[in-house]
Amino acid sequence: MCIYIAGGEFHPHYLLYGFKFLEVDTISKENLINEEIREKEVRVLGPDGEAIGFMSSREALEIAEGKQLDLVLIAPQAKPPVVKVMDYGKYLYEQQKRDKEARKKQKTVNMKEIRVSPTIEANDLAVKAKNAAKFLKDGDKVKVTVRFRGREAEHSHFGAELLKKFFETVSEVGVIEKPAKLEGRNMIMILAPKKA
Repeated sequence: MCIYIAGGEFHPHYLLYGFKFLEVDTISKENLINEEIREKEVRVLGPDGEAIGFMSSREALEIAEGKQLDLVLIAPQAKPPVVKVMDYGKYLYEQQKRDKEARKKQKTVNMKEIRVSPTIEANDLAVKAKNAAKFLKDGDKVKVTVRFRGREAEHSHFGAELLKKFFETVSEVGVIEKPAKLEGRNMIMILAPKKA
């Protein structure tokens, strides 16, 4: 089943967007439809999944066209290949809808960064720890960076103690994913949310 639009051939597995044709990525190339199926013998399933029988692909296509539906190759590896009579446009739409729902359900984990100085006051450290706890509760990872300036880098053990103190304040909601490590002039520790 082909539709001719704007002087070009348009198959049901293409979508019209503006005046451009875009091929749908979600459907694999093994889903041949209608005249693209050139098998001598196929097993035919009806629109509700009921078995219609074994016949040539031309006869199966006539059945599909009689019902004003498409013939779709769903199992090319089977002997004989299996085809189904269905509304291919509706199938594509539902497939895209399922893919979109699956993407929505995937939780993306963000990395938040909190920077502190080795000479930070206790109040300021408490505020930053409170923010980190909020990020961890929201399911995000937290990268805590102690920035050393000038000669402060010679006393990196203060940074390790500071990060240890920082973790103790957020240990109820987070775990250490990457322990404190000196990288250049920064000491970095990565915290991850605690699993429930």
